[in-house]
Amino acid sequence: MGLQQMWRLVWRFNSFKRTDIILQHLRMSKHTDAAEVLLERKGCAGVITLNRPKFLNALNVSMIRHIYPQLKNWEQDPETFLIIIKGAGGKAFCAGGDIRAISEAGKANQKIAQDFFREEYMLNNAIGSCQKPYVALIHGITMGGGVGLSVHGQFRVATEKSLFAMPETAIGLFPDVGGGYFLPRLRGKLGYFLALTGFRLKGRDVYAAGIATHFVDSEKLGMLEEDLLALKSPSKENIADVLDAYHAKSKIDQDKSFILEEHMDKINSWFSANTLEQIIENLQQDGSSFALEQLKVISKMSPTSLKITLRQLIEGSSKTLQEVLTMEYRLSQACMGGHDFYEGVRAVLIDKDQSPKWKPADLKEVTDEDLNEYFKSLGSNDLKF
Repeated sequence: MGLQQMWRLVWRFNSFKRTDIILQHLRMSKHTDAAEVLLERKGCAGVITLNRPKFLNALNVSMIRHIYPQLKNWEQDPETFLIIIKGAGGKAFCAGGDIRAISEAGKANQKIAQDFFREEYMLNNAIGSCQKPYVALIHGITMGGGVGLSVHGQFRVATEKSLFAMPETAIGLFPDVGGGYFLPRLRGKLGYFLALTGFRLKGRDVYAAGIATHFVDSEKLGMLEEDLLALKSPSKENIADVLDAYHAKSKIDQDKSFILEEHMDKINSWFSANTLEQIIENLQQDGSSFALEQLKVISKMSPTSLKITLRQLIEGSSKTLQEVLTMEYRLSQACMGGHDFYEGVRAVLIDKDQSPKWKPADLKEVTDEDLNEYFKSLGSNDLKF
């Protein structure tokens, strides 16, 4: 064999080897084009990793379109016994939907603004109705869309780094992703308070509020995941036993009382009113520093968003998750056709001047007739399951 032929064979072999390695890699895991979400079978589980750490794992429509069918496949797969979802990078589980991109699409009247909310809410429902145990490791920032990816699942594990909030009233939106379902079901009127003020809960308080089902010290999170993956054909009870054991051994802030505990009686009283005007009057009449602080926060929010949110939670308290998501899809599309959402995104995320110019600017100008328009049926365009 001549030298030239030999080199040709070596080149062909290396080329084949490279191709084979690439194909092997593609077969091993279902990664999106830019690996924004990783979907992997490990041990007894399907593992979803939100993989946009530079953007705090903000959820976009491409990620939703990869997660939803895989979740459905794993739900039907007899070899998959649980589903774990987590965020990459350590800072965030998921800081919410990619609101800036949705705002730009909505302004340009692009269909993606409809598709995002429709498909996100379909995913929220799939998580809520999932027949396999679903474990969300809500380590780090968990807001908005990130709450929707976790709170409807069976198990939610918080750590001392968890940071929960539903801050939508500050951007002319409302606490969606099923907020109308889970928020009014928190103890007392806590959910109403969290929804209207965007108040942030940290660490063990996320568990104390009922958002998380378990609390685990973050340094043990990797071991917890390994122990879950190592289970052999586990039942829901087996999974709960592992989570309970880690929860019982967690030491951080174990004796700390809930941050809002001393205010809960007042929160229950103030936020039991059926109108925003009455809630504001309750806060004014109380006059305590905590009450005045909440009054100051609420005064900066979109008046339209505040009124939408209160009605959303009151109505949602007696609806199923699917009925709530249908209602919230109507609200999302009405907000896309309004003013405050775009203005809120501009003020908070784009120009960052934190000075939104709401229209209308006063609660009194948001009438019941205006609200009815937000809640009305979209007919054939309604969200259907």
